[in-house]
Amino acid sequence: MPLNHRPGYIQILLRGLLAGLAAGLLAGGFAYLVGEPHINAAIAIEEAAAPAGEDPLVDRDVQSTAGLLLATALMGVAFGGILATAYTVLRRHLRTGSDTQAAFGLAGAALTGIVLVPFLKYPPNPPAVGNPDTIDQRTYAWLAVVVLSLVAVWAGVLAARTQSHQWRRAAAGTAAFLTVVTIAYTLLPTFQEVPADFPATLLWDFRISSLGTQIVLWTALGLTFAGLLSRLTTGHRQTATEPVTTA
Repeated sequence: MPLNHRPGYIQILLRGLLAGLAAGLLAGGFAYLVGEPHINAAIAIEEAAAPAGEDPLVDRDVQSTAGLLLATALMGVAFGGILATAYTVLRRHLRTGSDTQAAFGLAGAALTGIVLVPFLKYPPNPPAVGNPDTIDQRTYAWLAVVVLSLVAVWAGVLAARTQSHQWRRAAAGTAAFLTVVTIAYTLLPTFQEVPADFPATLLWDFRISSLGTQIVLWTALGLTFAGLLSRLTTGHRQTATEPVTTA
């Protein structure tokens, strides 16, 4: 589709925000059904080990329903806006003739860089796991691995474009991606703060459910945004090609 016939940024952004809202609510439902039981179990362990204190200001049931859905919805809207902006900025540099493939490809790259690579280095921990004294270090390290993993994705794309044959593009892209990821994993610190008596099954289930929530979020966001974008560009193309009639 010619660039002068593409929809404007505001049109794209609104669809990104709408897709993000839908994806966030879907991810929130998944987190409530799959992840909430593991969080409750971890909180029970934490409360059993801690001295009795004051009751929380917000009831746990409210936190696990309205609070969870609100948090995932806001997160989805934010990521939807970022995805729409990235699509607008990078669309002309992506080597695909399909707007929907470009949108879904960007969502896949974000899932890899923001979720999958950081997860393997710093998997999330449930309540009762983690030293409060290292929270700042862990936060900075997580942000660093997110930035470096996005650099790894970009390096893989650039390396793939240097090759003409398909198998060489795949090999070059994978090599560049893994090289940057390996450097990041080597340079960044490792935190081993899981108590020895913490149930391994609960830890594993919590981490898998957290990963699943993010996968649901980004997959739904990519599919919904691509679908809305397809309808938008199709309608825009039809409008642009309609013959102008004069009285």
